[in-house]
Order: sequence, then structure tokens, then C-alpha cells
Amino acid sequence: MFGYPIETVYLFVLIISGSLTFLYILLSDILDGILDVPDHPLFSPQLILSFFTVFSAAGYLFEKYTNMLSSVIGVVSAGISLIAVLLLHFFVFIPLRSAEASLHYTEADLEGSLAKVIVPVPADGFGEILIERTSGAVSKPAKSLKNDEIATGTEVVIIKMENGVATVAKHDPYHI
Repeated sequence: MFGYPIETVYLFVLIISGSLTFLYILLSDILDGILDVPDHPLFSPQLILSFFTVFSAAGYLFEKYTNMLSSVIGVVSAGISLIAVLLLHFFVFIPLRSAEASLHYTEADLEGSLAKVIVPVPADGFGEILIERTSGAVSKPAKSLKNDEIATGTEVVIIKMENGVATVAKHDPYHI
């Protein structure tokens, strides 16, 4: 191709696609923000770059170490690359996306949750509570529902979330 042996072409594609993959990993957040490309799960840049990297690596190795026809090597390399990219997509990228989505919560999700007071809540002021979730702990400013003073270490229930401030009441596990 273009006067170069096919091994050299595979090697150049491998070097270029491997380098672009590495750069994309480092700069993906910046590039996604600048380019604002719609995110399609099967046509994402990381999958396309991975396809070319695996395709060129397999093609180079087959050309170097076997006596198969170049057209057969191209088809076999494309098959290997397609299988590798599908495995990467279904067993790495999809679980990562679902894990990333599970860390997100809304203020409405916090209503009804139990929390612990970490900064005392004065009668007519604000304190701070700590809400422990499976994804980690979150602290929020809090005010008392009935303008009661709530001491540090008291367990409270979040009644309402409004503009990032939790309205809380003391939690009584024996009273429903």
C-alpha cells in the first residue's frame, strides 16, 4: 500500500491508533466538552480507537509470523478486533457507566433518610448533618422542623430538602 510493505502499514496504524487512544484517555473529558459530540454507546471514540489498535496489532503479528494471504489476515484481524471491542464494551464500559450513574442522587432521594448531627442545630439557626450512603457520606446544612435545638450525635430523619438545606426532626426508633 502506497509503496510500503503491508507490515509497515499495520505498524504505523498501530503506533498512531495506540498514541491517539492514550491521548484520548488523558484528555477525554476536555475533548468531550469542547467537541460536544452526541454519545452513542457503540460508536464512541474509545471503541473506535480500540478497534484500530487491536486490528493493526493482529494484522502486524499475522503478517510477520504467518504465511497467510494478506486478504485473509485482514478479515481475521477485523474479526478478532470486533470480538475484542464488543467484549470491552459489554464487560468494561457498560459496567463503568452504570457505576457512574449509581453515584448520583437528587435532593428528593435524601428525604426520609436517616442522618447524624455533626454540628449542633440551634433553635433558630442552621447546623450540619452527615448522611451515610452506599456511595459515601454526604454532609448538608440542616435546620430543625419545630425550631428545637438538636445536639451533636443525635440521629435525625430528613423531612424535606429545600435549596440544599435539610429540614430535620429527631428520630425516635420506638415511635412510628
